[in-house]
This record gives sequence, structure tokens and C-alpha cells, in this order.
Amino acid sequence: MSPGHGEARVFRVPTVADMQDLGRRVGEAARAGDLLVLSGSLGAGKTTFTQGLAEGLKVRGPITSPTFVIARVHPSLRGGPALVHVDAYRLGGDVEVDDLDLDASLEESVTVVEWGSGLVEGLSEERLEIEISRAGGGEGGDGAEGGDGPGGDDVREVRMTPVGPRWTPLPF
Repeated sequence: MSPGHGEARVFRVPTVADMQDLGRRVGEAARAGDLLVLSGSLGAGKTTFTQGLAEGLKVRGPITSPTFVIARVHPSLRGGPALVHVDAYRLGGDVEVDDLDLDASLEESVTVVEWGSGLVEGLSEERLEIEISRAGGGEGGDGAEGGDGPGGDDVREVRMTPVGPRWTPLPF
């Protein structure tokens, strides 16, 4: 029997700094074995959120989108868990996800998968699903500051849904 979804929380995020701060707070609460699944349109702020997450985890950077390398490992700078940062955008399905062998490092790392919805849920019965969207419902674009994140009047909504008891209730 798989665990159910907990109560989702929605955060309004007006700036890049706010997106990174939200990610930092999640990173400070994260621990080895955690799986975070990020979804949202291109330029929504997934990598910006992950930059903050990395700051909270105190891992070695820089944190950039791993689109062309698929996955990067960022070791801890303080003896905590490493961050495994995956971009599943170019993956064609379960077989390619299996080829990454993410389950081998899952127990000892914090794993964040951009574009992972529908692909990586089988890795763990407990996870935090994070959906980032423009508050006005718009799609596309690359953010007012030219990167993967919010800027100007382009407010984002970040919906965090815990699956299983690990993230229920959300600790931030």
C-alpha cells in the first residue's frame, strides 16, 4: 500500500531571491534519502529553487541546469548528504531513468529531479512534489531576469505536496 498525499501548501514567490530563499528553507529541512520532484514550464524557476536548496544543504556548487549532462552530484561541504541534481527533460521513459541508477544513491543523498513528474515516483514512496507556475497562469518565457526564475512582476506560485509521512506536515 502506498502512502497518500498530504495537504499541499502554496507559496507566492515574487522574486528570484525569494525563490532561492524558499529552496534554502527546504534544503535546511532536507535529509539523506529525500526525493524532491520538481515540475513547471521552461523558465518557471526549478533551477533557481535548486540553487537555494543547495545553499540550505551546504553543498559544493555552482548549481546550473544539468540538461545536457542529465545528472550532477554536488558533495557536501559540511559532512551532510550530497545533492543529486537531475534533469529528466530529455529522458524518454522508465528505462532511461533506471539507467541513471538513482536508487543506488538515494539513501545517502538528497535527490532533486527537474521534469521528474510521471517518471521518478517509483524511486520512493515518500517524496515532496513541487510544482512551480506563474501566478497569472502564463506559460513559457525565461523570467524577467534572463534566467530560470521569477523576476519583475512575474510572480510564481510554488505548490508543495508531501507524499508519505516524511514531509507531513511541511516543516517550514
